Formats: sequence, C-alpha cells, structure tokens
Amino acid sequence: MSLSLYNTLTRKKEEFQPVHAPQVGVYLCGPTVYSEAHLGNARGPVVFDVLTRYLRHLQYQVRYVRNITDVGHLESDADTGEDKMEKAARAARIEPMQVAQHFTNRYRQHMLGLGCLPPDIEPQASGHIIEQIQVIEEIIGNGLAYEVNGSVYFDVPKYNAEGKRYGKLSNRSIEDQLAGTRANLEGQSEKRSPLDFALWKKASPEHIMRWPSPWGEGFPGWHLECSAMSRKYLGELSDIHGGGLDLMFPHHECEIAQSQGSHSHTDEARIWMHNNMITVNGTKMSKSLGNFVLLGDMFKGPTGPLAFGYSPMVVRFFLLQAHYRSPVDVSDDALQAARKGYRKLMNGLRLLDKLSGEIVSSELVSDEANDKLANSPAHQLTTLAAKPAEFLDDDLNTPRAMAALFDLLKRFNTLAANPAALAEVGPEAFAQAAATYRTMVQDVLGLSDEPRANVEQLLELTLGFYSEAKADKAYDKVDVIRAALKNQGIVIKDTKAGVEWAYSEE
Repeated sequence: MSLSLYNTLTRKKEEFQPVHAPQVGVYLCGPTVYSEAHLGNARGPVVFDVLTRYLRHLQYQVRYVRNITDVGHLESDADTGEDKMEKAARAARIEPMQVAQHFTNRYRQHMLGLGCLPPDIEPQASGHIIEQIQVIEEIIGNGLAYEVNGSVYFDVPKYNAEGKRYGKLSNRSIEDQLAGTRANLEGQSEKRSPLDFALWKKASPEHIMRWPSPWGEGFPGWHLECSAMSRKYLGELSDIHGGGLDLMFPHHECEIAQSQGSHSHTDEARIWMHNNMITVNGTKMSKSLGNFVLLGDMFKGPTGPLAFGYSPMVVRFFLLQAHYRSPVDVSDDALQAARKGYRKLMNGLRLLDKLSGEIVSSELVSDEANDKLANSPAHQLTTLAAKPAEFLDDDLNTPRAMAALFDLLKRFNTLAANPAALAEVGPEAFAQAAATYRTMVQDVLGLSDEPRANVEQLLELTLGFYSEAKADKAYDKVDVIRAALKNQGIVIKDTKAGVEWAYSEE
C-alpha cells in the first residue's frame, strides 16, 4: 500500500505522487505572531510534523516550510481594521517587531516542547516584501488586478470571466461569497466588486509598518505573503500546502487565485490539506470568543476549562488521538485519558529494552521454516508490526495507527509473561517488531519520554535515607548513597545544621 492523502481541492483521497520525486515540498501556514499561541494554533504544526516525519520515513527528501506572519494580517478578512501586529504593539507601547520577535520566540519554544521538529525554512512575511511586490506586478500585468489610491486589489469577477473559479477550494458559490461580504465597511468603496481582495494596502499616516512600492508606501495583503514565499522556496507548484480548516476561505482560496493570476499559472500546490478545529464544549476555540487555552498556561495548569496542567507530550498524544480532519473537543477527562495512553506507550519502550536484553542473552532461535507460515508466532508478530504504517498510509490516520501500536504492545506484554512464547517468536522477528514500535512511537509520531520526577523531592528523600543510614551506623549504605549521588554530580555535606547537598565542583 502506498501513501494516500485527502485533497481538499478534489475532495477525495489521492495517491501521493510528488511533483519532483524523491524531493517533496511541504508548506504550512504559520502563526500571526501578535499574541501567545493557544492550543488550536498547535494542531496544524503537530499534524504536519507527523506528516513530514512520515514522508522522511518513506525515504522522501522533504523541504518543510512554515512561515511567520508579522505584517499585513488585518482584523477583518474584508481588508479593514488595524494590523494585528500594530494593534498589539500600540497596546504594549513597543515596536511591532518587538512584539513579533517575542511571540515568535515563545511559539518556537512551545513547538519544540510539543516535539515538533523545526521547519527547514521559516520565512517571515516582512522579509519578503520584494517577492510579494513582484507577484503583484505579474498579476497586474496579466490584467487581473488594479490600483486605486495607492492600494492594489485582485479582480475576482475578471478572474472568473477568464474561466477560472474563485471558490473552487472551499466549494463556495458566488452567491454564498456575496452573502458573507459586508460591502459597506470602511474602504470597500475602492473595490470594483465586494469579492475583490487586497494585494497591497496604502498605509494611512499613523500606520507604522510600511514599505515603498510602485503604488506608494504601504504593506502587503495577508494572503499574498504565502503565495510569494511558497513559490520562492518550493517552486511554482509545491506538493502539499496546508493549515487549519478556518484558513480554507478566504486565505487559501485567495492564494490559489494569486498563483493562477501570476506567471506561475498553477494552483500553488498539488494537494491542499486542512486540519479540523479544536473545540471547547463543541464550540470552536478562538481568541475572539474568549474560550481559548494558551499553551504556556496549559502546560502549567489550571487554566480556562482545565482544572489541571498537562505536559507537552500528553498534549501531543491528545491531538494525535483524533484524525486530523475530525474536530477535537478539549476537556480534563480527554486529556487525562491521553496521559494514560501516552504513559502506556512509554512503558512499552522500557519493556522492549528489557525484553531485547533477555532474548539476546538467551540466544533463542525459532524455526525459520515456520516463520513464514501465516499462523506462526513470528509471522503474527510481524503482521501486527506492519499495521501502524498501513493506517498512516491511509490519509495519515494517527488514531488507528496508535491503536495498532497498542495491539502490538499487548502482544509484547504477552511475550514478556511467557518466555516459551518469546522463544517461539525468535530474535529476528522480535527485533524487527521492536524496531518498528520504537520507530513509529519516537521517530514518526514524535512521542518522547518526559522526565516526570521532581529532582528536589527525590534529593530530599535520598538525603533522608542517608541520614537514617548514618544514624544506624550502616556505613556501607552511606558510602553507596554518597557514590551514587557523586556519579550524578551531587555531593553530600554534613553540617551542624544537618545534611545538605551541593553541585560537585570537580
């Protein structure tokens, strides 16, 4: 079975065929860094982290691009309101780029904590103004954009008149789009049609973030940046472009129109992928509704609807428990269940380390002639081990892949309790299944073991045992405790005030 992915553009699963195999270009629309990231902002990066990990596992050479939006994202999708970056900067009385850098740093820290590998390229919109201006000039040159009072708008009706279809990604008709457009908003009178969207906006006198352009000083439209940066780093047609379901319209719809209207003349990506939303009590998590859970607060807890804190790996497991195209409702019950499942997988890794030592030391050998039989223990184990990849091949089905890993772990537990059964499996089949489990859990799903012990509490407990041993004159135990702690870079000090510890300076 080969990898298939659901393409929003065609509304069906398609066999994955790279534009330029074995190279694969993946683009994920990143955050607008005007505030702290919340749980909903984490789902896309976690999903696309698993996607890129799995593509690399399949031996593809992946270039993964995840952008940073630091300019041009206005409060309204109708090209009105303040720039979100400037609004945050004005509230804090600092430069917009200070806001951008601060929240970019925080975002990166949280993504690393969640086990997301850094993207290969992380371009910022403000660093690619030249590329964006070039795309606008191409669209104007192709007759699909017009300038009004220093602003430039994409001409949607003319685009449609040329045989294109604005709305094909979101499957929205022109009537639906018009029904959702408030044409009487400030600045809309400049547009020839309420469907048109901004490629470049003239900067008002009080606007801080501005750049020179052929149309005067201004700033790029939010939708434009991703089209320009995707083309720069992944070419005119990339393999996969994605983001949250809320970006499908208008953001991604506009991206396709811009790429078709430029000299690229493509849909920008062959496959468009969209992850579903995080909900709280069935309602989409968003800052505008005030029901969001900030990642930093979630890791510490309690916060918002959550009575407890949850570690980054538990949060990652929680997000992967649902298929990326399904919504995920956040609650303490769901996260506590995720914590149990995560710890079970981690205990599986510890069990495999133990079993690997046992099967090697015992030099057990199964009957190779029987290993290939459908009902042989070895064949049954290797069949179980192949299941997680089969489910990932089916549109990155992480919940079924994890369920298959639990089935495999159940089999490992049975083998651990029955040495004779372990002997029947044999070292080769066991080693293969164990390697698959480790690879799927750690390298593909990106779940790593998190230290849960409180070091200070463990040290206090150890010093208590040390004091008891010293009082009982059990000097052999005293020496053992001293030596063990010294190996960890800790020295014990007997003082008049009692027993203390310090870092070794040797």
